[in-house]
Amino acid sequence: MRDWQSQAHVKYYCKYHVVFVPKYRKKSIYGMLRKDIGGILRDLCRQRGVELLEGYAMKDHIHMLLMIPPKFSVANTVGYLKGKSAIRIYRDYLQVKQNFTGRHFWARGYCVSTVGLDEQMIRAYIKNQEREEKRQEQMMLSGL
Repeated sequence: MRDWQSQAHVKYYCKYHVVFVPKYRKKSIYGMLRKDIGGILRDLCRQRGVELLEGYAMKDHIHMLLMIPPKFSVANTVGYLKGKSAIRIYRDYLQVKQNFTGRHFWARGYCVSTVGLDEQMIRAYIKNQEREEKRQEQMMLSGL
């Protein structure tokens, strides 16, 4: 059964699979940052009124399953998450205390798809992303 959400004059079931990457696809999500980035994004989602249903931080990208209320656009929500998380990452982990002009952690673009009947498949995909990537690397190495 779907868990419909509601606001004053609307009932909605708006789920999105969102993927975004660090600038230049550098493998900058590692170590302590990789462990804590989930908490950063979870806090930002809570502040915005967005529900983070599933999420996983890979070395070079982030997968999230979000339920975004219809009063927010996907573009504004992703922009908010990327902007505010970049500020916190620079402040807390990269020890930058000055103005953030010209400092970008995330790449400009992102990937988004709506989630309909495939929700369980997308949840499994997000959970198993790292295992699948390691399997593909092993296949490539054994093929050499």
